[in-house]
Parts: sequence; C-alpha cells; structure tokens
Amino acid sequence: MDTRQVIATIPTLQLVDKLRGRHGPVLFHQSGGCCDGSSPMCFPTDDFIVGDHDVQLGEIGGAAFYISASQFEYWKHTQLIIDVVPGRGGMFSLENGEGVRFLVRSRLFTDEEFEALKVEGKV
Repeated sequence: MDTRQVIATIPTLQLVDKLRGRHGPVLFHQSGGCCDGSSPMCFPTDDFIVGDHDVQLGEIGGAAFYISASQFEYWKHTQLIIDVVPGRGGMFSLENGEGVRFLVRSRLFTDEEFEALKVEGKV
C-alpha cells in the first residue's frame, strides 16, 4: 500500500536533478490556477516563500512539495503523480525553456489507503 501523497515519475526525477544542478536546492508548489493554470511549479528554495497555510505533501527527488490548504481540501483523496511531458513550462517555473513541463496526474486513494492516512494524521 503506497499512501505517499505525492510521487514522481523517473523522467521527473531526472529533470529535478538537472534543475538542482543548475539552480541549487529547489522546491515545488502546486499552483491554484493563477497565471500558469493549475500546474506544479518548481522554484529555487530561496526564491519562494512558503505560505503559513501551505501543506507539505512530501518530497520528490529530495525537493519539498507544497500545496495550498484550499487546494489540499480538493486533492486530499488523491495521490499526485508528477510527470514530465513535452511543452512549455510555466513562465515562473524552472523547467521553462527545457522543452518540457511538469504535469499532475492523479489517482484516488482506496478506502483502505485513505483510512491509513487518517490514522497517520495526514488528512
């Protein structure tokens, strides 16, 4: 049973390593629809202020992954799977200019998995 709230594909982990090599430590924030739509955005750790109401879902490739509390209410029943697809990255996200962009895929947690998250105090 995999109850991690956020995971990443191998191409995503490879891109995170590449971006970290260029920019140093990075983090992710799942945007709520402003500017670049609802997409995972990657920033240098020192260039992004995590909000008081942001929720850390976990880490992908050693990079913390945050989401706003209001977005978390919509996504708490799902496992976010961060992938990389061809296209243009968000204008503020570090993958911009790489010819690829981060994309969220998701799957609903089973009832058993969701109950386990409750027991762990994660939802």
